[in-house]
Amino acid sequence: MATAHHRAMSPLVKTLAELVRINSVNSSYKGGPGEREVATYVRRFFQLHGIETWEEEVFPGRPNIMARLPGRQLHRRLLLEAHTDTVSVKGMTIPPFDPIIRNGQMYGRGSCDTKAGLATMMHAMLSLKEAGITPPCEVVLAAVVDEEHSYRGVVKLCQSLKADAAIVAEPTEMRAVIATKGVLRCRIVVHGKSAHSSKPHLGVNAITHMMQVLAAIEADNARLAGIQHPLVGFGTCNVGVISGGVQVNFVPDRCAIEIDRRLLPGETAASAVAHYEQLLNQLPGISAEIEEPLLLVDEALDTPAESAVAQTASQILRDLGLNPEPCGVPFGCDASKLSRAGIPSIVFGPGSIDRAHTADESVELDQVEQALEFQRRFLLNFE
Repeated sequence: MATAHHRAMSPLVKTLAELVRINSVNSSYKGGPGEREVATYVRRFFQLHGIETWEEEVFPGRPNIMARLPGRQLHRRLLLEAHTDTVSVKGMTIPPFDPIIRNGQMYGRGSCDTKAGLATMMHAMLSLKEAGITPPCEVVLAAVVDEEHSYRGVVKLCQSLKADAAIVAEPTEMRAVIATKGVLRCRIVVHGKSAHSSKPHLGVNAITHMMQVLAAIEADNARLAGIQHPLVGFGTCNVGVISGGVQVNFVPDRCAIEIDRRLLPGETAASAVAHYEQLLNQLPGISAEIEEPLLLVDEALDTPAESAVAQTASQILRDLGLNPEPCGVPFGCDASKLSRAGIPSIVFGPGSIDRAHTADESVELDQVEQALEFQRRFLLNFE
């Protein structure tokens, strides 16, 4: 075992280690300081190498960081996008901000999701700058905030910048991802009538009625399991939160659940809401509704395999001896927002999503080095 600062490292791995050392837990999570310090690091990296950079404030003290390389074609732009926040460190079994290297992997919060991807993008831009190479298209890197909570960083980015294509850094095990699931999160509320528990017949038990709602959702999940998308599989619905009642000697007049419904490419949040409303309306004698506003809506990514960004990625992966076939993943990320803003996008990066958010998060360093070469070649070949 070796801590990263005691090991001879490539400049890329050194940058990754320095990023991991910075606590950038999203400030929406308890104890999280936010992205300010890592944003400062990224901006200073580019400034030290003479690459144009600027800030775009999203929340007070939480800016997106932008860096730019001019291209030969003034009217064409390639966007590289990675988020700077991480999830909480609660429950981690390793020191979250001590980037230990063991068996070819770097451990630490954010190492996989997604500081490795960010580091490869930073060094890809630097490699062109140091070689004096002007890429075919203008290249803009956006290191954005808040991906792990409410996506406000990429929403701000979509309002301020247009591009002809985008690569979004996430752990994809070096595959070019063109399809992701979307997500609808909402709260379903069942209304009852309160009464004293000694005379429950005078009330309407909202918790008991919620049991029927849960049974209907569970039965409906069998329908979802029969609808397959060729790249991302089938849609899912998970009941993640339930609350109801005031105290044990009351008949509860309210019970609520929160559901997480993963959407397939081609599905809309509106159609999913309408389906669940119909499901609730078919339950006799039960007063239930989907509460507004919805908790979260993010529709799926569905980039055509024949798009220039996907075709360029496939050719580079083929040249590197890696799997060139575009694929899909079940998770969501910033790419879907860029796609809806008219920017054809793929998701790509080192590491496995199975290692993200874990108690001992890590990333394979050989993949990190390969990902840098992929990004460098992409900048040189996308036109």
